[in-house]
Amino acid sequence: MSQHQHSQPHILPTGPLQRRGKPIRLLVILLIWAGPVHAAQITGLQNPQNFLADATGTSYFISNANGDPDAKDNNGFITKLDQEGKVINPRFIQGGEGGTVLHAPKGMAIVNGLLYVADLDTLRTFDLATGQPKATISVAALHDPKAATPPGLSDLAASAAGILYATDTAANTIYAIDLAHNHAVRVLVRNDSLAGPRGIAVHPKTGHLIVGSWHKGKIFDVTPDGATTELVSNGFFSSRFHNIDGLDFDSWGNLYIADFTAGKIWRMRPDQKFHVIAEYLPSPAGIGIDRAKNLILVPYHYANAAEINGLESPRVPGGPSKRSLADYGFNPSAPPKEGASGR
Repeated sequence: MSQHQHSQPHILPTGPLQRRGKPIRLLVILLIWAGPVHAAQITGLQNPQNFLADATGTSYFISNANGDPDAKDNNGFITKLDQEGKVINPRFIQGGEGGTVLHAPKGMAIVNGLLYVADLDTLRTFDLATGQPKATISVAALHDPKAATPPGLSDLAASAAGILYATDTAANTIYAIDLAHNHAVRVLVRNDSLAGPRGIAVHPKTGHLIVGSWHKGKIFDVTPDGATTELVSNGFFSSRFHNIDGLDFDSWGNLYIADFTAGKIWRMRPDQKFHVIAEYLPSPAGIGIDRAKNLILVPYHYANAAEINGLESPRVPGGPSKRSLADYGFNPSAPPKEGASGR
């Protein structure tokens, strides 16, 4: 029996989540059969920070800070879902059990059968199949001594070149970890102009990093050498973004951006046209995209819940003018399923 007794995450079969008495209004088709995945709401989480899809399409992972996101309390945990979005192990990885140390997990990445987890001043790795702890990589020695707060890693992104990138929001720092050379850590860029780097993703075409600013609502392009260019910023008369949290790309190069305090999810097309695809959301945090199934994964930090939903695919030139369910990642030939409770 676990020494941590908590309510268990479970899936609600239908009906939108509520925010202050109002239903969450996603501007995409919601809660219907999505390919092999039953579009789902997962509840009973504890301050979920990040929602990640395994590229093989066999599982999903949700990091839970479980309390103070800056405390070294060793009670953080990772929830595991199956390919249909059902909870199969609510505490697949649990801080304080079996020698596992996990305080306040945030961003995650999967590389070569390992789950990498950002946990305050440490990058922790776990076996993807068993959840057993593996290596730990500390960034404390490279922390800016002038920083007002201790190290606090926020998000992770892995490149095809075998480099894992990690943001430290309070320290205005992006670290690069060389996975092929004993997890050697270096500071890629440290600059106050980053204004609280938080969400990070690798651009699928250029290989550059795309980084969201928590404090100023900016979006940056960062090269593998650390050269930084401001892509998007709020204008004097228009403040599009408030506090950018997670961001990720779909298979067509569209960038999805979660605005934590505004309660919105934006889509930025490759031509830098912006559209709000969801609004009135309760604290959307580290979102992820399942590119294989064209689904968006949204953790709601303060609602202690998460959702999986379909995304709109681009129109095909010369194709039909009328939209079908397939344009939103859904399989219209598959029958709907009843919701299933997780453990």
